[in-house]
Amino acid sequence: MEIHGHRLLLACVIGLGLTGCAGYRLGPTSGIVAGTKSIQVNPFRNETSEPRLIEPVVSALRKQLQQDGTYRLASRGAADILVNGVLTRYEREGVSFQPQDILTARDFNIRVAARISVIERVTGKTILDREVTGRSSLRPGADFASAERQAAALLADDLARNVTSLLVDGTW
Repeated sequence: MEIHGHRLLLACVIGLGLTGCAGYRLGPTSGIVAGTKSIQVNPFRNETSEPRLIEPVVSALRKQLQQDGTYRLASRGAADILVNGVLTRYEREGVSFQPQDILTARDFNIRVAARISVIERVTGKTILDREVTGRSSLRPGADFASAERQAAALLADDLARNVTSLLVDGTW
């Protein structure tokens, strides 16, 4: 009787092991075969009060798309999909303050919003048109400008991850 119990337990463990990864998919989840379509990220327009955001945002988005591998990154020419963007908002909000001075922020949350439009080049069909946000935190220290420049790279990376996720996993 004890041998049958061990066999039953072993059969259950093997059965769970075989079905445990049934929902996992290797490669793109949108149904597109990796690398079959090319994508071009055009320079964004900046309508925010923060002047140095375009380069880190576009660079991070290109890097993220290249790392993902669902699309081939095209620098110019006849890409299948065109990505355009407008940075619409940049916000800095104090979240913690100096112990003796409740008006002086010590830590900030920063956010950027971008209007992303994705167009299929051949048909002109708009595939995606929506606002996407990115966020990061900032502790400026003595040199606020340098700290904000460093945080801009993290902010751009977060925005790029969010845009890439929509492009790769979207059901459009």
